[in-house]
Amino acid sequence: MRAGKYLLGLWILAVLGSSLMSGSVSAKEYFTVKNNVLERPTGYREWVYVGTPLTPNDMNNGKANFQEFHTVYIDPESWEHWKKTGNVRDGAILIKEMTSVGSKVATSGKGYFMGDFIGLEATIKSKREFPDEPGNWGYFSFTNEDHKSIKKAAKLEPTANCNGCHQASAQDDFVFTQYYPVLRAGKSSPEKAVGGK
Repeated sequence: MRAGKYLLGLWILAVLGSSLMSGSVSAKEYFTVKNNVLERPTGYREWVYVGTPLTPNDMNNGKANFQEFHTVYIDPESWEHWKKTGNVRDGAILIKEMTSVGSKVATSGKGYFMGDFIGLEATIKSKREFPDEPGNWGYFSFTNEDHKSIKKAAKLEPTANCNGCHQASAQDDFVFTQYYPVLRAGKSSPEKAVGGK
C-alpha cells in the first residue's frame, strides 16, 4: 500500500515537473528590458543563423545606407514557433551583428569579404514592453560612434528611426523575410526549415 502511494506520488511529481518545465520553455525570453533600456544579449552566435545581406558602397554611388555585412540571428524559441506556425511570436528577438567589408580579393577571386565587427543591433516583438510601438516592435542599437566597441545597454530607438521602413517594406510582420531564404524556407515548414525536401 505504501509502495503504491509512493509510486503514485512520484508519478504526480513527474507530471507536474514536466508541465512546469514545458511552461517555462514556452515562455522563455532571451532579453531583459527595463524602462525601455535593453541589456545587451549574449550567446546570440549560438542562435539560429538567418542570413547576411550586404549593400556595399561600390554598388550605391558610394552612399549606401548600410554598407556593412549584417549577420542576423533569431532566438531558438522563436525559430521553433516560426517553422510551426509561420508567424513571429510575441517575445521574439532578432540580433543584427555588423561587420565591415574587409578585403575585396581572396584566393577564390574578387568579391566582398568580412572584416571586423563594428556594431550590434536588436529588434524585439513584445506587447508587454512596447504596447504603443507599431506592431509591438522595439529597435535598439548598441553601436558606438567609433564603430570599434559596443555598449552594454541600449535605449529604445525613436519610432521614426526604424518602424516606418519595416512596416512599409518588410514582407512578414516587420521582418524582411524576402531577403532571408532560411526564414522563407522554414515558414510553416518544419521539414524544409532544417534542410529537408
